[in-house]
Amino acid sequence: MRLYQGPEALVHSRCERERAVSHWLLAAAEDMKEAREQWETRGIALLRCGGLFAAIRIPAGIVQAAAGTEDPKRIGVYLDEAVHGPVFIDTSSQRYYALVPASTSRLPQWADRQVPEAECLGSGCFLGVPRPQRTEPEMFRPYWCVPMDGPGALCSPDAVSQLVAYGRYQRALGERLAVEGDEDGHG
Repeated sequence: MRLYQGPEALVHSRCERERAVSHWLLAAAEDMKEAREQWETRGIALLRCGGLFAAIRIPAGIVQAAAGTEDPKRIGVYLDEAVHGPVFIDTSSQRYYALVPASTSRLPQWADRQVPEAECLGSGCFLGVPRPQRTEPEMFRPYWCVPMDGPGALCSPDAVSQLVAYGRYQRALGERLAVEGDEDGHG
């Protein structure tokens, strides 16, 4: 269903957008039919990084420190504003994955692993990606905190680098304040 708004605005329904995103993501699978089945039966499919997209893996503690919360909904809002692109979490491994352009893995800061505690998964890596409809933290282990807006709509690698740096800073600040608080309480 397409909604028409004004003389030049064409708005696509959520269902159409999810279908387009699904098709785009499935193009990264070795076997599209098998990946589609994996999404239907398990909710995640193994997709190849480095062709259509790369993924930056970030520990949950860094994202939570940057967002200033452990609340999944508030983290999703924060991530949407901070990186302006698709991010999902695997709650079993406590890792967030920001989808970025495939060329990101060749950028010096990512190729040379200059961003501590985060890693860019590029060519030769496979990633379990939740189907686009998985957006609720209460229902599924891996889910999209920030769903894709459309095919090819990815995060800015610079924005993700800044998120990681800010999260590391906030976490270190929190740890320092906790230590100082312990020293004040015992001294």
